[in-house]
Amino acid sequence: MSQRQLAIQSGVDHSTISRLIKGDRMPSLGTATKLARGLREIHDESDGPAYFSSLNSRTVLPTTRVEYALRGDDSLTEADVRELMQAYITVRTRRIRSSGNGAPNGTNGYSNGR
Repeated sequence: MSQRQLAIQSGVDHSTISRLIKGDRMPSLGTATKLARGLREIHDESDGPAYFSSLNSRTVLPTTRVEYALRGDDSLTEADVRELMQAYITVRTRRIRSSGNGAPNGTNGYSNGR
């Protein structure tokens, strides 16, 4: 999903989303809730506080952090992000296997399941 698509779905201005992704600002609970609804992570405003408090207990995979960074680069297209993620996952998987620290079978760490 592009930043513009998220802006339309969530009702949050595109420039605000861009600043959030770049780390120039932190979202208010209201903005974060709108974004989560836009991403279909929660269904209504009242779910926001519980959802965001549970995020701290979740483990963020290295691949997820890489994907977020790539998606934050406005010069990359969706196809570019997919291509770069696939290359990253291939190299990462190869290194994990060669070091003997095998990841669970069928898990590539890519948050969109690709």
